[in-house]
Amino acid sequence: MRRYVCNVCKMAFNRQTHLKRHKCVQNGERPFVCDVCNNGFSNKSNLMNHIRIHSSERPYVCEECNKPFSDKRSLVTHKRIHSDERPYTCEVCSKTFLQMTSLKRHQRIHGGECPYVCEVCNKAFSDKSGLVTHKRIHSSERPYTCEVCNTAFRLKSHLVTHQRIHIGERPYTCEVCNKAFSQKNTLKTHKRIHSSDRPYTCAVCNKAFRLKSHLVTHLLIHSGERPYTCEVCNKAFSRKNTLIRQKRIHSSDRPYTCAVCNKAFCLKSHLVTHLPIHSGERPYKCEVCNKAFSQQTILIKHKHIRNG
Repeated sequence: MRRYVCNVCKMAFNRQTHLKRHKCVQNGERPFVCDVCNNGFSNKSNLMNHIRIHSSERPYVCEECNKPFSDKRSLVTHKRIHSDERPYTCEVCSKTFLQMTSLKRHQRIHGGECPYVCEVCNKAFSDKSGLVTHKRIHSSERPYTCEVCNTAFRLKSHLVTHQRIHIGERPYTCEVCNKAFSQKNTLKTHKRIHSSDRPYTCAVCNKAFRLKSHLVTHLLIHSGERPYTCEVCNKAFSRKNTLIRQKRIHSSDRPYTCAVCNKAFCLKSHLVTHLPIHSGERPYKCEVCNKAFSQQTILIKHKHIRNG
């Protein structure tokens, strides 16, 4: 008795493997259809895996972080995050990927193929998902919402990364100092601390930086641009952090407190200068009379008096 029947042409087979090799399947036919969303599949096992998407069933669990998955293939792909395995390599630029589909999308970049075009701004993309994501910029759509804090995201990957904040998951660990991070890019940037890698170089003075943001801030020195302005005194600054410190001068915000006398300061540098008063340390010494002082400002005053 032939138990395996093709749903397309009704041909019967003794073995399921013969049915899978059947030409209807090979020709791209998808005879196994989901009753919920009508998606078709070439074999029954793929349909069974798909059905779990519509249910809460997640039988495949990662032994590293206990994250569950509806199908074994997704678990295998997920495990590469912990092992840093990226088995698919681009032959042009040697960039590696976790999944074959990601590699195929990437290869379109080298071929200049961008078939998906935004009808609003005409920006073109090599894959449909890139266009779909891009369109959310024009619509302000953020379909992925955190169930804990209700923060919304345009990308699912951004939500996944964000959720690690709530669960404390840090899957990326530095092999030098064992410091753990929730994002791979953060680990990559951290590793530069242990090396001399400074990939961002100023075209004006050739000074190199570990972070692109540091280079962007540095370039303002050469341009003279000061984009951050204090709304109280109209003083302008090239760095946002400097503006934040300036605002504390106008307010009662004193976030840096001395653990000995509880005196508070608006700047960390002011606290550092204050601490030698309690320790008796006098790191600032006059090179003429060798008299030492706890604060640099006192040394400067001393020099003015000495010089008349």
